[in-house]
Amino acid sequence: MDRSSSVVVPGQATVVETGLHARVLDHLGTAICGGEFPAGTVLNIDDLVDRYAVSRSVVREVLRVLAAMGLIETRRRVGVLIRQANVWNVFDPRVIRWRLASSARMAQLRSITELRTAVEPHAAWLAAERVGHDDASDLVGLAAKMWAAGKAGDEARFLHLDIEFHRRVLLASGNEMFVKLQELVAEVLTGRHHYHLMPHHPHEQALRLHADVAQAIQRRDGERARAAMVQIMEQAFDEMKQLWERSGEPERP
Repeated sequence: MDRSSSVVVPGQATVVETGLHARVLDHLGTAICGGEFPAGTVLNIDDLVDRYAVSRSVVREVLRVLAAMGLIETRRRVGVLIRQANVWNVFDPRVIRWRLASSARMAQLRSITELRTAVEPHAAWLAAERVGHDDASDLVGLAAKMWAAGKAGDEARFLHLDIEFHRRVLLASGNEMFVKLQELVAEVLTGRHHYHLMPHHPHEQALRLHADVAQAIQRRDGERARAAMVQIMEQAFDEMKQLWERSGEPERP
């Protein structure tokens, strides 16, 4: 029996269960996305109980979540089977996080940057058409704070502001489907920071381009906002290309 889940603590039982569930989900999800369990592997529930020292109920709940993400499926007379990567829900932020923690890191960075390049410039263009006056002013102020944090080398604050900047551009677009991509953008920016895949001091051009996007949106200049955001994406590609070349890691799995 999983001892920690069997202890009854008033008001804390759910917290304990949630903690166990999250731990096993992250470990198993990372193992699948990292190729430790390749496609076609059959998972045994009892083996997972022993591996993670948890109850069968915790393992079953984890497998239910992984099945909802498309990472596994249950087949009669076969068991729990790891599925091919091309059927995974690659838009799930947790799948992105696990892939960033695996050997597929560079491929994940590349694919999300390609997605961002297709979406965020148009989101900036829409924002220039639809943003409210106060929100536009806040965006300009946010870009100024990014400039200060970047110049000071405050990486943690810059990351927080960078995530918030791109979230607000997506939100200002007024497109509810674009807005849903904010979690993906947050995961990739956090991943680049966590794995030291961003410059310690952001390039001055990147800081200027974020200011250009904000100012163009405030001035209702959609084409300028789009062009500046395209340049931000292109610069991100250039930074990652240099990292791929230095690390020797493949761009694709």
